Amino acid sequence: MGESMSFAVGLAAVAVFALLAPALQFMARARAWPLGPVTLLAIATVVSHGLGVMLGILFVPQLQYWDAASIFGFCVMAYVFAFGAVYKSVSLGILLSLVDRPDRRAPLSEIADGQVPDLFRGRIGNLVDGGLVERSDSHFAATTAGRNMAGHVGRLRRAFGIGDTSLYDFSD
Repeated sequence: MGESMSFAVGLAAVAVFALLAPALQFMARARAWPLGPVTLLAIATVVSHGLGVMLGILFVPQLQYWDAASIFGFCVMAYVFAFGAVYKSVSLGILLSLVDRPDRRAPLSEIADGQVPDLFRGRIGNLVDGGLVERSDSHFAATTAGRNMAGHVGRLRRAFGIGDTSLYDFSD
């Protein structure tokens, strides 16, 4: 009985997370909070997991922590993967803009000239704000922190066997 109740505790924490994560994203946009979406997901994860553990300790005498944590961890990871797949996806941004048009199509030149520059300006802005890149006249240059990050990412890509996807090249 304790095992199935422990899974129920994990699922209850997942339900709290599934309500809290989008609510935090909405509130952050509405109130212009300076926290990024990933930070908000981390906050939602810690709060909902902590609440689930506290409720489990209070109401399930034979709480099996790892049973509750495993279901919670799996579901939150699935949520984060899905979130990451649709958050700031260049491909999905192009698709959504096509679907929103009355004739549901656009010439490549219009997509490339109209959408892509804005997407890349946003990305370079994120890199500058994060201290990974700095502007130098009409050019951009990686900062020391940016070079270090690129080195770490390159090593991770090699460790995962990703290699060069032709979009990013992190060779040493």
